[in-house]
Amino acid sequence: MGKKSKSSASAAEKPKKLGNKEYEEQLKKLTVELVKLQQWVVHKGLKVCIIFEGRDGAGKGGTIKAITERVSPRVFRTVALPAPTEREKSQLYVQRYISHLPAAGEVVIFDRSWYNRAGVERVMGFCTEEQADKFLAVTPLFERMMTESGIILLKYWLEVTPEEQARRLEDRINDGRKIWKLSPMDVKSFTRWDEYTRARDLMFASTDTPWAPWFVAHSEDKKRVRLNIIDHLLQHIPYKEVPREKVELPKRGKIGRYKSPDYPYRYVEDVY
Repeated sequence: MGKKSKSSASAAEKPKKLGNKEYEEQLKKLTVELVKLQQWVVHKGLKVCIIFEGRDGAGKGGTIKAITERVSPRVFRTVALPAPTEREKSQLYVQRYISHLPAAGEVVIFDRSWYNRAGVERVMGFCTEEQADKFLAVTPLFERMMTESGIILLKYWLEVTPEEQARRLEDRINDGRKIWKLSPMDVKSFTRWDEYTRARDLMFASTDTPWAPWFVAHSEDKKRVRLNIIDHLLQHIPYKEVPREKVELPKRGKIGRYKSPDYPYRYVEDVY
């Protein structure tokens, strides 16, 4: 028999979709570790910056939500900047991102980042090719400065197939809960798959460095990619469990000594 092609071998080895029960069980275990990481970050004053990039519909928002759902928003802070104002357009390009970088005891997660210039801005003509090339040339130096200042920088690219992207964008159109996720820019970008592929490849070639490497995650299965990325970041941020004393609730005082006045409360109606 002849050798299987790489694509057919990959298809044969593709794991089945993860069920909700198994997903929730694994996510619970990983979330316990995220809480330990959170306590360690605060305890040691670590500065962590996590970047999520990828095409529209690749699953960035859902992955970020899975990471942050059970941790403190005072420690894990998500940054998703809108389009720049006219004032911001006149500033140094990375200026509006710098103010959001982590201080001691913080984990900052960028839902899209300064790499907008290498992606959507380049492809949609919001900057010139020269500006995009200059950005790629200086970004490794900027990220070197970040890491040498003590910031732990993790950069994730979520990769999705054209078919799965189309399915997810159609889902946004038809699901009233998700329509807010679909922007006019998503629709315009949809026809430019190859242009985004070229922009991605140029970005990797210039900014995949030893001090700030890119990590690529296939996001066909949303549940699996969330678990895989959480596991990966836990492996790449050194942490230990912070010792703490066992907590016991104290005895509650006697209830009923105080009598509330007969106040006309406006109760929420029990519709459900």
